[in-house]
Amino acid sequence: MTSVQELHVYPVKSCRGIARQSVRLSPTGFEWDRQWMVIDATDCFITQRTHPRLATIQPELTGNALLLSAAGAGTLRVSLDHEGPSTTARVWNDFCVAQDQGDEASEWLSTVLGDAVRLVRVGSQMTRTANALYAGPNPPPVTFVDGFPILICNPASLDELNTRMAQALPMSRFRPNLVVAGLEPFVEDRVATLSMGPVTLRLVKPCTRCVITSTDQQTGERSMNPLPVLRQFRFSRELRGVMFGENAIVAAGAGGTIALGAPCAARMDDAD
Repeated sequence: MTSVQELHVYPVKSCRGIARQSVRLSPTGFEWDRQWMVIDATDCFITQRTHPRLATIQPELTGNALLLSAAGAGTLRVSLDHEGPSTTARVWNDFCVAQDQGDEASEWLSTVLGDAVRLVRVGSQMTRTANALYAGPNPPPVTFVDGFPILICNPASLDELNTRMAQALPMSRFRPNLVVAGLEPFVEDRVATLSMGPVTLRLVKPCTRCVITSTDQQTGERSMNPLPVLRQFRFSRELRGVMFGENAIVAAGAGGTIALGAPCAARMDDAD
């Protein structure tokens, strides 16, 4: 049976995720996902591509605050009601309306990362959307994600990859929001939609992977790199990259929830 095996929310872009028993869906994906982001002195986003130590920062959400903790650095508390000054933050080629989260957050993160950075949150006036080339003529709004609201991974695909690796990798290297068990290896390439009760997700584009997959998500250290192996059998000329996982948008059921163990109905691209 195809079912939900894991659910993860990443409140701060490129920091550790939070495993969930259930998640609420909004048009932008999982509630609280990538609502915050770390930017450099040029107001450009940073990720584990250049700052792998982001993986050592653990977020937690309480009823009124975002808490960030890291070994040797204690805990930073950022109020959910914090209304900082409006600023512009760049994600790839998108210039996003954001709210600065203050000097205390900046100082804490700069100390942990060893670089001058600031923390920003999605601004109420932000109008960023997913790429219409893949998401369709009415693309959904997105937060600070790389491009699409939800990333779906298949554990059978990871098992297949690991048969080719010198050392098995955990799913955390690929930072999925949703892990769906019960599919054949890489059959997610052909899945058009996944339905879990009233919630339907539409899979719109394979996810091309980067050096973040070589970062140990516990230590923040570069480690076994799956990209050379993936390149041998998962390279897309069209996308100019190696593929693992599928980007998805919320097609129906915004406001609903997905729970661990929920059965999934997969409709294939070639289905009538």
